Amino acid sequence: MGRIIAAYDLMPESTDVDLESIASSLGGLIPAGVKLIEAKILPVAFGLMKINAGFDIDDSDEGIGGDLEKALSSIDGIENVECVSSTVL
Repeated sequence: MGRIIAAYDLMPESTDVDLESIASSLGGLIPAGVKLIEAKILPVAFGLMKINAGFDIDDSDEGIGGDLEKALSSIDGIENVECVSSTVL
C-alpha cells in the first residue's frame, strides 16, 4: 500500500459561499481510502477566499484520485477544484 499526500484548492462560486461550513464538513464528503489532514481558508484576491485542503490518499485503488476530485467538485458552492501539490510517500 502506497500513500500520496495531496493539497487541493477549492474555489467558491462567489464570496457569499459559507467556506467555514464546507471546510468543517469535508471529512464526511470524501471517499473511503482518503483522510483529511487539514482544511484552511486562505485569501485569494479582492476579498475572495478559497479552501486549501490536505489529504492522505491510499493509492492501492487506481481510481481514488478521480473519486476524490469528483467528490470535491460535487460540493454545493464550489466552482473549481485544483490539485496544487502531491507527494508520494
